[in-house]
Amino acid sequence: MSTLVFDKRADLAGPGIGDYSELEKILPRDYHSLLTPKETQQAIFHLKRYIEDTLCKELDLMMVEVPLIVDVESGVNDMLDRDGSRTPIQFHISTDRDKHPMDAQVVQAATKWKRTALKQFDCRPGEGICTDLRAVRKDYFLDHDHSAYVDQWDWERAITAEQGNLDFLKALVNRIWKVLVGAERFAFEMFPKLKDPRYPSLPEELIFLHAEEILDMYPDLPRKQRETAVLQKYPAIFIVGIGWPLKDGYPHEMRAADCDDWVTDTSKETGSATHGLNGDILVWNPVTKRRHELTSMGIRVTKETLRQQLELSKQLDFLQLPYHRAILEDRIPLSIGGGIGQSRTLILLLRRRTWVKSA
Repeated sequence: MSTLVFDKRADLAGPGIGDYSELEKILPRDYHSLLTPKETQQAIFHLKRYIEDTLCKELDLMMVEVPLIVDVESGVNDMLDRDGSRTPIQFHISTDRDKHPMDAQVVQAATKWKRTALKQFDCRPGEGICTDLRAVRKDYFLDHDHSAYVDQWDWERAITAEQGNLDFLKALVNRIWKVLVGAERFAFEMFPKLKDPRYPSLPEELIFLHAEEILDMYPDLPRKQRETAVLQKYPAIFIVGIGWPLKDGYPHEMRAADCDDWVTDTSKETGSATHGLNGDILVWNPVTKRRHELTSMGIRVTKETLRQQLELSKQLDFLQLPYHRAILEDRIPLSIGGGIGQSRTLILLLRRRTWVKSA
């Protein structure tokens, strides 16, 4: 089965593999787990605790509970993109014999909820929260590190207006990378057999590349194939600026218009025509021999960039929702935040070929 995709438009939100039978064809056939099932479960729980504790210490976060369902009218559910292709699970709750009914949705991510929670928990600039999120994304595509079921460390940190810049974004990305590299060392200490010569360790340094730079390097390739190609050169990268249309007319990937800032002009910082204060950490997975996304994050929209992005996305009607009104009226903090995939991270650290809960 060919995995090549030459339609850049089709590549923006995927595409996935299709089903597990197709997935089996592209994953290594001779794979054997380095850990027993019992050891795998032990490693999962110890690594989760290590990453949560270390991430909270590194970014000055506190662990909080996160909702599984939210009120549709609140506007706090994450739409994941801006083309309407990934809709949340929605259902009606007829409380008090339908006297006070509500329409609810299962969360797809806690991106917007976390920002409102910063105010609820009285977080000052430099302080934040982290959640052990469970979510459902029914319209997500399938491949070796995507599923309809989502588990991730969703975190958010209050910032000042002066910190809404590229240098601050990169500084926090490096601190998160330090946590992930430390987690790999912790895994090796627990189970030395994970340090297998076939699977190189994570590099100490993360390479920052703007989406425009990667397009310049591989102008004829769609997004996922560009990522695959650049990871052959740099095994761990942070792609900056995801959402703004690049010089070929397409964004590197679709991003929701009311979460991360992808519209801000950063040309003064980069010396070229660039936009966006967000991005993804990607690594090369030596087990699956595929690109492997670990986390997405970014500086969140201000009232100015929110309006700009909603206008570009033809979604100005969102400005009437309570969450969006709170941003426009400066009732919730400026912030930076992201989500670190739990299963994705554990797949990588435990040298798995697919979801850690499967063989």
